Amino acid sequence: MVHRMVHGFYARIREDEVLGPIFNGAIEDRWDRHLANMVDFWSSVVLMTGRYSGRPMAAHLILDARRGEQGMPRLDQPHFDRWLELFRATAAEVCPPQAAALFVNRAEKIAQSFVHGIRFNRGEMPDWLGPVKSEPA
Repeated sequence: MVHRMVHGFYARIREDEVLGPIFNGAIEDRWDRHLANMVDFWSSVVLMTGRYSGRPMAAHLILDARRGEQGMPRLDQPHFDRWLELFRATAAEVCPPQAAALFVNRAEKIAQSFVHGIRFNRGEMPDWLGPVKSEPA
């Protein structure tokens, strides 16, 4: 099921008008390796197999920085919203309801973490944090 989920999801991603160019540009001709890596990732996330040992945040931070340097839109909430939309559709199609709910729950947490991490890396403060209030030393 993890294999079907990952391959079905990334098939949608590759064809998507918003995310396809981002993913295809970053992955280029390494899709086989990326898909195998993502199967390991989701196997670890959902089944706790420990098969994945990469650093996904670092890869997304690099991608975001490169996009900024090239004058392209940086990764942000709308990209992850679309990612989640495609992920939810794939989970509903591929998985029984309880498994789909587990996949989606984890994906939502990952997307939120990536958005916060990317913004933090840029030096942006989260809206919910508010202004820093401190007294001079």
